[in-house]
Amino acid sequence: MDISSMHSLNHIRSMEVIDVNMGAKLGYIKDLKVDCDKCQIISILMPEEKVSWFGKSTMREIPWENVVKIGVDVILVNYDKNITEEL
Repeated sequence: MDISSMHSLNHIRSMEVIDVNMGAKLGYIKDLKVDCDKCQIISILMPEEKVSWFGKSTMREIPWENVVKIGVDVILVNYDKNITEEL
């Protein structure tokens, strides 16, 4: 494995997530869902846009298979709202 392609979790969380289909900014990763038995990431969790100031924020879950590319500053994802789950 090429060490230049590895990123720390803190670095990944500081990268902005961009939808490649719409070119829209989705925000930043809040958490990761990890399969500890297989040592792999299952999905990324991001806060959904708030409807109101006092509304409960929901989480958007994007499967790891939908991550297209992790660049230097951004993470490109294939985000389809119909496929991804909302927590």
